[in-house]
Amino acid sequence: MAKEKSVFPEVIYPNVSLIAGVDEVGRGPLVGDVVTAAVILDKNNPIEGLADSKKLSEKKLAHLFDEIQAKALSISVGRASPSEIDDINILHATMLAMQRAVQGLSIQPDFVFIDGNRCPDLAMPCEAIVKGDARVSEISAASIIAKVTRDREMVELDKRFPDYGFAQHKGYPTKAHFEALEKFGVIAEYRKSFKPVKKVLGLL
Repeated sequence: MAKEKSVFPEVIYPNVSLIAGVDEVGRGPLVGDVVTAAVILDKNNPIEGLADSKKLSEKKLAHLFDEIQAKALSISVGRASPSEIDDINILHATMLAMQRAVQGLSIQPDFVFIDGNRCPDLAMPCEAIVKGDARVSEISAASIIAKVTRDREMVELDKRFPDYGFAQHKGYPTKAHFEALEKFGVIAEYRKSFKPVKKVLGLL
């Protein structure tokens, strides 16, 4: 298969029509789904400013989220629930969520770039790119869709359970989160196989 050089350093884009990028958000938190996104960008309708979602302000993330929604050829969000994470572990749950994101695209891509060092089982060729969210525009777009989607879900969870501070820490293991978890206990959305949660449940 002929390949053409990417504008991103060290990444060779395959010479195909439809390329999807896939990224995940939420492997580290103690609560909520692991969320993935798959995005096929329109080469004729470029988006300026795509970058690793972790390096963008909330305002910039929201702007790019809307622009990706408006301009991308196809977007799909996949996820794995806390119970699935507990059943099959976070790595396998992440691969499952990535599969779901790709399968949910309204257009089947010819090739898929995955952020990270391994690919899930897919129906089309794929390549894993370490730090891909900073090197491949399709993965950057997917990282933004996944992060904004999950962050907004954490804000909604915060409205239901305001004592835990989910809107601030987004479920990640911070000192304030540990204190709230110890004080208020484990709600259904927690990942019960994660060590700090198991500790509160008396399973360690």
